[in-house]
Amino acid sequence: MPILASWNVNSLKVRLPHLQQWLTQVGPDVLGLQETKTQDADFPREAIEASGYQVVFSGQKTYNGVALLSREPLSDVLTEVPGFDDPHRRVIAGTLGDTRIINLYVVNGEAVGSDKYAWKLNWLEVITRWIAEERLRYPKLAVMGDFNIAPDDRDVHDPAAWHEKILCSTPERAALQRLLDLGMKDTFRLFEQAEKSFSWWDYRAAGFRRNLGLRIDLILASDALAAECREAWIDRAPRGWERPSDHTPVLARFEAAP
Repeated sequence: MPILASWNVNSLKVRLPHLQQWLTQVGPDVLGLQETKTQDADFPREAIEASGYQVVFSGQKTYNGVALLSREPLSDVLTEVPGFDDPHRRVIAGTLGDTRIINLYVVNGEAVGSDKYAWKLNWLEVITRWIAEERLRYPKLAVMGDFNIAPDDRDVHDPAAWHEKILCSTPERAALQRLLDLGMKDTFRLFEQAEKSFSWWDYRAAGFRRNLGLRIDLILASDALAAECREAWIDRAPRGWERPSDHTPVLARFEAAP
């Protein structure tokens, strides 16, 4: 499983040509999509399969939606957390060889102190308990997606302006840290990276051109899998295409020791 990737496409219907172009150019082995905004009956399975990928998906109209694309078939596919009554399509998981892959579209939370913010923290608590169980079952575990949390101030273009705001508040970061404390590593931070490396930029105020971004798209790897990570990076190119998603793909390459 050499390359894992994650991309919030912000509407698969709009961004399908971008996805097809990127798959041809970059060709990751596994790609997690978030915010597909596509109900299952309308999912463009044939177009994705024509690009050389198997695909599993869980969607709903207008909002949310996740998918996993893989060059090889995934087994043990799961589209909801057992025992968790969540009407939103935000979770999909599958197994490739000896590696479990979980793709998340984490709740945004709207604003600190709002009902949606409280739901975000509750959602993260439930998800973390479930991932702890998955972690015990699968020594090699990847958890990737749009986390809607910037891990620390290095991941924020203006930490003072974002201080204790949504995506950057202390409780959100603490929730992410509890997930990392299960024995997970942020693959991007396993390597030296350029300052002000981001994966999301607001459409407003020329956010991308001015690099006014956040790094909220992550690929986390369990200790056993992180030991095989050789490279992690952000592909900024698709954010500069016409009618782009406000997110760009993030990637990590793995290679077992000889």
